[in-house]
Amino acid sequence: MQAYLDCNATTQPLPEVIEAMGSCLRERWANPSSVHRAGVEARHAMELAREQVAHLIGCAPRALTFTSGGTEAAQRVILGAIAARPDRPAIATSALEHSAVRELTQSLESRGTTVHWLRHRPDGVIDLDALDALLADHGRSISVLSLMWANNETGVLQPIRDVAARCRASGVVLHTDAVQWVGREPTEWSTLGIDALTASAHKLHGPKGVGAIAMRAGAAIESILPGGPQELGRRAGTENVAGIVGFGAAAAAASAWLAQDAGSAACRSLIATLERAILAAVPDAIVNAAGSPRLWNTSSIAFPGLEAEAILLLLSERGVAASAGAACSSGSLEPSPVLRAMGLPDPVAHGTIRLSVSRLTTSDEIDHAVRVIPACIERLRLSSSASARGSR
Repeated sequence: MQAYLDCNATTQPLPEVIEAMGSCLRERWANPSSVHRAGVEARHAMELAREQVAHLIGCAPRALTFTSGGTEAAQRVILGAIAARPDRPAIATSALEHSAVRELTQSLESRGTTVHWLRHRPDGVIDLDALDALLADHGRSISVLSLMWANNETGVLQPIRDVAARCRASGVVLHTDAVQWVGREPTEWSTLGIDALTASAHKLHGPKGVGAIAMRAGAAIESILPGGPQELGRRAGTENVAGIVGFGAAAAAASAWLAQDAGSAACRSLIATLERAILAAVPDAIVNAAGSPRLWNTSSIAFPGLEAEAILLLLSERGVAASAGAACSSGSLEPSPVLRAMGLPDPVAHGTIRLSVSRLTTSDEIDHAVRVIPACIERLRLSSSASARGSR
C-alpha cells in the first residue's frame, strides 16, 4: 500500500489532462502565432484552455497571461510592478512567503531596494493593525505588496480581501500567490479587489511547466516579458500549447469538482481525520497553526525531538510520501525559513513534516498513513533513546 501525501509539492495529472496534451502534441503542434490553418487550430485549442482557466479563477480570458509556472508568474508581477512605478521604489511582503517571492525580495533588498517585511501573529496570519500602520507611514512609497493566499507549508490562510481593501486605499498594487488555493477553493476573482493573482497547473492535477497570471485591467504592472506579440504582448515567446491545453483540462475538472458539494466535503475531512488519529496515537505531536484558518488539504505536524529527515526517510520506506517544506544542506535538514519566521522552537521546527492531500487522495491512503506514521515515530524514539543510553 502506498499513500501519497505530498500534494502541495505536486499532484498527479488527471487522465483527461494526459489525453488532452497527447492529442495536442499529435494533432495541434503548430505554432499558434502562424496564420495558416494548422496554426489557427493550435491557437483555438489554446484559447479554449484560456477560457477554462479563466472560468476557474473567475476572471475574463483576456486578463490571463500564461507563463512557465508559478515562480515566473509571481516574479514577473513583482518586477513589473516595481518597473511601472519608479516614484514608489519600496515593496512589501512577508517572511512566510514561498521562496519564489521571499528569495527574490531578499535579492532586491541586498541590491538596495527598500523592503518592508510585514508583521504577522505567531500562528502565521498577517497582523492587520501593523499593516494599517505601515501603509499610513509608507504607503505612498510602496509599489507592490505580495502576500500568498494559502501557505504552502502550513496551509495558513491570509485575509486577502481585507488586505486588498487596504492596498486599494493606499494605491499599492496587491499580488497574491494563489498557487495552493486555485483549484482547491472557489477563487471569485471579481470580489477580491486584488491587482494580480498567480497560479500553477501542476498543483491542481495539471502538467508541470505552465502557470498563469490574472491581472486587473489598468493595474500598474509593466510588460511581463517584452520581445514579441504573444500573450497580448505581455509575455514574449512561443506558447507551450500542450501544457496550456493540459492546464485548461485540469481547470475544467477542478471547476466541476468545486461545484459538487458532496465530493469536496469528503475530501475536506481527510486531513482532519489524519490529524485526529496521529494526535491520539502520539500525544506530544503538535499541529502547527492548529487554531488558524487553514487550507483543508494541508497539515504541518511536529514530532518534537526528532529530525524531519529521519522521519521522511522511514515513512518513504513504508510507503508514505511526505515532505518537510525544507531543503537539504550538507546532509542535514534545516528547518524552513517559514517555520523559523513563525518562531517555532528548534525541537519543534526540526521535527516538523508536511502532509498534504488532494481530491484524488483515498480513505485507504489515509488509513495506511494512520497505521504507519505513529509506528515510525515510535521506532525513531526508541532508536534515539537507545543511542542516548549507549553514549553515556
